[in-house]
Amino acid sequence: MGKQAAGKLKKGTKGAASAGRRAARSSAPLSCMPCLLPIRAKVLKNEKENSLVSLLTLDLQMPDAMPGQFLMAWQPGMDEKPMSIAENKPSVRLAIAAVGPCSKKLAETKAGDCIYVRGPLGKPFWPAGKRWLLVGGGYGFAPLRFLARVGMENGAKVESICGARTKGLLMKAGPGKNHQTTDDGSAGTKGNVLSALEPLLRSGHFDCVYSCGPEKMMKAVAETAKKHGVKSQLSVERYMKCGFGVCGHCAMGGWLACIDGPSIDGNEALANPAFGAYHTDKAGRKIRY
Repeated sequence: MGKQAAGKLKKGTKGAASAGRRAARSSAPLSCMPCLLPIRAKVLKNEKENSLVSLLTLDLQMPDAMPGQFLMAWQPGMDEKPMSIAENKPSVRLAIAAVGPCSKKLAETKAGDCIYVRGPLGKPFWPAGKRWLLVGGGYGFAPLRFLARVGMENGAKVESICGARTKGLLMKAGPGKNHQTTDDGSAGTKGNVLSALEPLLRSGHFDCVYSCGPEKMMKAVAETAKKHGVKSQLSVERYMKCGFGVCGHCAMGGWLACIDGPSIDGNEALANPAFGAYHTDKAGRKIRY
């Protein structure tokens, strides 16, 4: 990340009201918002991260992209899906988990193939103190590695917890000190991420917990951080269609994941009645967790 983007991360967006963010974005002319237009990007490399995730390196430069933001990615004939930015240096990388028809097709791309993306979109993580604990579940750990690198480059002390059901689904470690958990005990500490989170928070050495992964996991992470008097920030995933606040499909109790998030203060998320309770499918039907 360049100095300009790093400076933006330092300033952050702390304290901005959700309504104000929506108004500022909606009032901007489309000619001033090139992130809404598709960009053709060539795949330079496709690396297998684990048994589910492929890491795509694109011939795309986005020096202002920040941790927590996402791109809308698609190929002709397929749906457009939000993908977290896993890295922006020296070029953009996307971690694609092959869990549906669109993501499976993206994950199967080879060097020389082209995909189309829009972005960067969404509200990034913002800095809180200098001692960070990053907690990722499954492929949710990918954008946290990006955050770890940028945070350490700006003077933060970073530790990370990466959890998965089993060893074959763990993501690769990021910069800083790393801890692993697996539900079946095949790697690291046996249990979910809380089995590593609790003792680390009891040490009292952290200013903020950052988390990305399954929503029920993030709710437990935010509740645990709150119990220990530590701030938290979460990256909330909702079904998105437009990515810039028009369709309203990614609403979570009046909060839009695409423009008010995906990054959200943990206490704000816990106060939202929809968080950890239900999500919506592509038809807008409520699905209970």
